[in-house]
Amino acid sequence: MLSVLLQGRRSVTAVLEAEGLGKRYGRRWALSDCTLSIPSGHVVGLVGPNGAGKSTLLNLAVGLLSPTQGSLSVFGNRPAEDPDQLARVGFVAQDTPTYAGLSVADHLKLGSRMNPKWDNQLAEGRINQLGLDFKQKAGKLSGGQRAQLALTLAIAKRPEILILDEPVASLDPLARREFLQILMETVAEHQVSVVLSSHLVADIERVCDYLVVLVSSRVQLTGELDELLSTHHRLIGPRCDPATLPANQYVVEASHTDRQSTLLVRSDGPILDPAWTIEPVSLEDLVLAYMGRGKALESEGRVSGGGEQ
Repeated sequence: MLSVLLQGRRSVTAVLEAEGLGKRYGRRWALSDCTLSIPSGHVVGLVGPNGAGKSTLLNLAVGLLSPTQGSLSVFGNRPAEDPDQLARVGFVAQDTPTYAGLSVADHLKLGSRMNPKWDNQLAEGRINQLGLDFKQKAGKLSGGQRAQLALTLAIAKRPEILILDEPVASLDPLARREFLQILMETVAEHQVSVVLSSHLVADIERVCDYLVVLVSSRVQLTGELDELLSTHHRLIGPRCDPATLPANQYVVEASHTDRQSTLLVRSDGPILDPAWTIEPVSLEDLVLAYMGRGKALESEGRVSGGGEQ
């Protein structure tokens, strides 16, 4: 993870804020009643099941969509409201779009004409580092190479935030690792905030230091990754009613046999009851537990809130 690289540049300033945000297509809500605040100075992993509204949220954040209800701001301003606002945001969409008929060099020329802060030295340096042929048409590049080209275009505009919508979902493991390596180098060199949507927990764990779990448009969990992992525990012990636990132990997930209970809890303090065997929780366990909790609340028609930080 990048927590060491990011130390010293934390800020309470919100890079992205949503309040009651919703987007409707006809009668179908792709996103509804989403409230979220993402601080600057982090590499944020946005995770959730299909249909949670992740892509819709990110497309709203870059101005490709307009909200049906609620409010959304990026750096305190409306997304894409003017050229200066557009210049502050770099975006790589889910299909890592490039123009098949244009060469790599053509893409860089297009980027320089469209972006006032374009850094051509950075762009050309990245292309050389990747070993891409400037004359090669994008349509002839591999999926991983197209993704790297799209990331290079987003980086070279010198944004203050990179918004990445599952950019590595279709890549093979090697191409995915190379893409994430370039991303980490960019964060370290240019101190850019990042919001990365992904369903691959291993990728989130590798590059992100802040987590947002989104289920059915609602935030189930948000916070710095190290803190979240240190305050969640798996408890194994004699069967018990979770309601009898101390008030500072919030039960996220529970399973029981005739004699034994297994609980995933969030606790602000030490767990002192000697009846419990305490085990650490992995990031995958944490994400799946809150996703399951969100789905359960949705099926019950209840609004989430207990586990949100």
